[in-house]
Amino acid sequence: MGSTTKPGSMVLLTRLSRAVYRLSNEELLGVRLKSYVLLCYLRDRGAATQQALGEKMMVDPNNLVLMLNELEDLGYLVRRRDPDDRRRHIVELTDEGRKAIERAEAGMESIEGEVLRSLDAGERRQLRQLLDKALEGAPGDTV
Repeated sequence: MGSTTKPGSMVLLTRLSRAVYRLSNEELLGVRLKSYVLLCYLRDRGAATQQALGEKMMVDPNNLVLMLNELEDLGYLVRRRDPDDRRRHIVELTDEGRKAIERAEAGMESIEGEVLRSLDAGERRQLRQLLDKALEGAPGDTV
């Protein structure tokens, strides 16, 4: 008989992530989950080059352009030429994009409530602190 080992932390994080993806939908958030993550990145870190966004989001450049086109059409972000290098685009969040994030965060709160329902408020704070700390030490600047 094999031993009854428990899954490692990365397996558990992956399973939690899948639960979040399953529960997240455009109807609830107002945008796709990846779009929400991209908008939050711009809110939290400020304007970024299109290339840097693709690298941070780990998104193929063609798919990134499609996502940015959609978000720009919705008025959530703007792209402008970098004055220092006309070949690059700078991507910035708009006021409308900030409002979209606020709407999406209400939906994310309900998802978090469902996914983390077995944790009390103190445990949720502790989990958040530990995740922040883990991300600080993770390779690269992750989104």
